[in-house]
Amino acid sequence: MTTTAAKRDLWITEILDNLRRVFQVIHGFSKRAERVAGFTGPQLWAMKVLAESAPIRVSDLARRMYLRPPTVVGILDRLERQGQVARTRSTEDHRVVTVTLTAKGKKTVGKIPQVAQGLLLTGLKELDNKQLEAVSEGLELLVGILGARQIPPQLLFSNEVNVPARSERRRNPGKAGAGSP
Repeated sequence: MTTTAAKRDLWITEILDNLRRVFQVIHGFSKRAERVAGFTGPQLWAMKVLAESAPIRVSDLARRMYLRPPTVVGILDRLERQGQVARTRSTEDHRVVTVTLTAKGKKTVGKIPQVAQGLLLTGLKELDNKQLEAVSEGLELLVGILGARQIPPQLLFSNEVNVPARSERRRNPGKAGAGSP
């Protein structure tokens, strides 16, 4: 085997091992959080973000979570049914809805461990532009290798899907959505 072939085999092994590590860590965080609190990872992530910034508009919560508003609304529907959050419609502009944690939600947030999505987001924000571009391009290549460009991005270890708005699907046929693989 040539040096170049050996180097390529080593890189491939390292890539696969690192992907396995990422999956293990994310899965471990999600399962631990679900065991402790009984909620999905995205629900816990939304509650963590709300604990840091409530009251907040639903659209702003979606932006902070890097999700589309309809996806966040689905998460909030379930949290509201469980008494964890409360939504309030603005009296000045009925299109505006703000969300806050209830007393029960605040108590829950105090018990839950760190959420994988939050750690990942924090880490990505700390990267410089060159590193962030390298990660983005590398993941884009992997998505292409797996033939997954057309798959709507499902939230980590959840049934929630971050589906693009209809108008976005019409503007960008064949794309999963802005910022998505």
